[in-house]
Amino acid sequence: MNPAVRIVDTSLRDGSHAKSHQFTLEMIEAVAGGLDRVGIPYIEVSHGDGLGGASLVYGFPLFSDEERLEVAHKVIKRAKLTVLCLPGIGTRKDLEMAAENGAKVARICTHCTEANISAQQISQAKDLGMEVMTFLMMCHMISPEELLEQAKLMEGYGADVVYATDSAGACTPQMVKDRISLLSHHLGCEVGFHAHNNLGLAIGNSLIAVENGAQYIDGTVRGIGAGAGNAMTEVLVAALERAGYKTGIDLLGLIDFADNIFAPIMDRPQIIDGSSLILGYAGVYSSFLLHTFRAAEKFNVDPRQVLIRLGELKTVGGQEDMIVDVAYQLAQEKKK
Repeated sequence: MNPAVRIVDTSLRDGSHAKSHQFTLEMIEAVAGGLDRVGIPYIEVSHGDGLGGASLVYGFPLFSDEERLEVAHKVIKRAKLTVLCLPGIGTRKDLEMAAENGAKVARICTHCTEANISAQQISQAKDLGMEVMTFLMMCHMISPEELLEQAKLMEGYGADVVYATDSAGACTPQMVKDRISLLSHHLGCEVGFHAHNNLGLAIGNSLIAVENGAQYIDGTVRGIGAGAGNAMTEVLVAALERAGYKTGIDLLGLIDFADNIFAPIMDRPQIIDGSSLILGYAGVYSSFLLHTFRAAEKFNVDPRQVLIRLGELKTVGGQEDMIVDVAYQLAQEKKK
C-alpha cells in the first residue's frame, strides 16, 4: 500500500476568484461544514489573494477576513482551518487575527524567485503556533534547480511544507516530475503541489507529483478556481484511492456534497474555454482571467490576445494593473 496523501481543499480561497469573491457567510458555513464532515483534513478560507486581499485591484468580498474565518471556525470540528498570506498584501495583524479566529495553518505565498521575502511571515506564523506551508508560485517559470534553491530558503526559514505551485496551469507532467522529484530528494521538510487545469492536466499532474514524493496535494470541489480551475477534490480523492493511496476521506460523502450542496453555489460550471486554455499555453497567472475579460470588453479587444501579450511580458501575480495597459495598447494597435 502506498503512503497516505493529505488533501488541502481550497474551494473557499482559490474558488473565491471564480465567484468574484462573493461567497456569502451562509455559503462558507455550508462548504466548510460539509468538507469537515467528509474528512477533508485542511480547509483553506481566505480572499482569493489571501488575507488582506480586499482591494480595488483584487476585488472586494462581501465580508471581512475575520467574519469569514469566524463562521468557518464554528463549523469545523476535525479539520485544520487554513489561511493564505502573501507578503506585501497580508500583514502580521492579519496573521494574528487569523490565529485568534481558529486558523491552525498559514500558507505563506511568494513568486517562485522571491522566497527571501517570506522569512518574516514564516517566523511570525511559527511564533503564533501555526503550521506553515509555503507556496512558490508560477513554478513553470524557472528551472527545477532554481526552484530547489528557493525552496531551501523557505525550509531554512522554518517552513513545514514547501509547495511547487503551478499557478498558470502551464506545467506538463514531465515538468512536474522534474520539480517535485528534486524537491523531495533534497529537502528535509515535506513537499506539496498545487495544480491549475488550464491545459487539462490538473489531476494527472497531481498524481505525478504524489508518485514523485509530494505528500500534500491541493484541490477544489468541482474544480472551482482561477482560470480553468483546480484539480477537482472529489476526482483527486477517487484517483488517489484508485492508485493505492490513502486519503482518509469519505469519497461517497464528498461526491454527494459536491453534487447537492456545492454545485448550486457555483456561478457557472468550471470548464476549459478558449481563454483559460490560453492562460496555460501562455503561462499567465490564473487569477488574471476575469480581470482580462473586463479589460478586453472595455477596450473591445480579444481577451486571448491580451493573455498572449501578458505571457510574452512574463507578468506575475501582483501585476494585475498591467492587464488594462495591455488591453489599451492592443486597442491602439487595432486603430493603426
